[in-house]
Amino acid sequence: MKSSGIPETLNDVRRFLSTLSEQGLRGFDVAEDVLQTLSRWKMRPGTVSASLVDIQKDLGDCQRCSLAETRTRLVFGVGNPNAELVFVGEGPGYDEDQQGEPFVGVAGQLLTRIIKAMGLTRSEVYICNIIKCRPPGNRNPLPVEIAACAPFLKRQLAAIKPKFICTLGTFASQTLLQTQTPISRLRGRFFEYEGISVLPTYHPAFLLRNPDKKRDVWDDMKTLISAMGRTIA
Repeated sequence: MKSSGIPETLNDVRRFLSTLSEQGLRGFDVAEDVLQTLSRWKMRPGTVSASLVDIQKDLGDCQRCSLAETRTRLVFGVGNPNAELVFVGEGPGYDEDQQGEPFVGVAGQLLTRIIKAMGLTRSEVYICNIIKCRPPGNRNPLPVEIAACAPFLKRQLAAIKPKFICTLGTFASQTLLQTQTPISRLRGRFFEYEGISVLPTYHPAFLLRNPDKKRDVWDDMKTLISAMGRTIA
């Protein structure tokens, strides 16, 4: 498996912050001493991947985009830090914003049932989103908001080192796979992200509005279960 490791990830973060600084954007910590620190970390030999605790600490009381002004809580992620399977969704909704945990609302309860039907539990997998703060009114995340969170999602996945990722919905799938292909054409097929097998499927919230698509998602989950070398009891 190809793994970029934390040095390359930090380099990506440094380049991202430098770009924002050059564009005159504010709300980001782009002080020169921060950029120099990131350079030193990148150059340090033998650097190992950060833990999820380290990454969450680096995220801090994030003010990197305007979502900080309207959120109640950051929603970092939850589950097994050594999970074989990671579910990546779009972003927190109202219940997630209130509780600080991903997928705890009605759509989250459906995801929990799907995970259970796969013969797994929430504590065995890891669940997170491409953005860590709820967009007002549950609107779609903006490109600048996704860009601000992308380095942290990348670091989360690098720390967990899962064998499989299941992306839930359009934004998670298109962001991770860097494509504009509709989810209806992505779902049910495996792709690759940093050497990790990625299976896109519909978001649980979409299933609540379109229950006729539940069969498609279950077919996708059976494909995923088979690839993981598991069988349904």
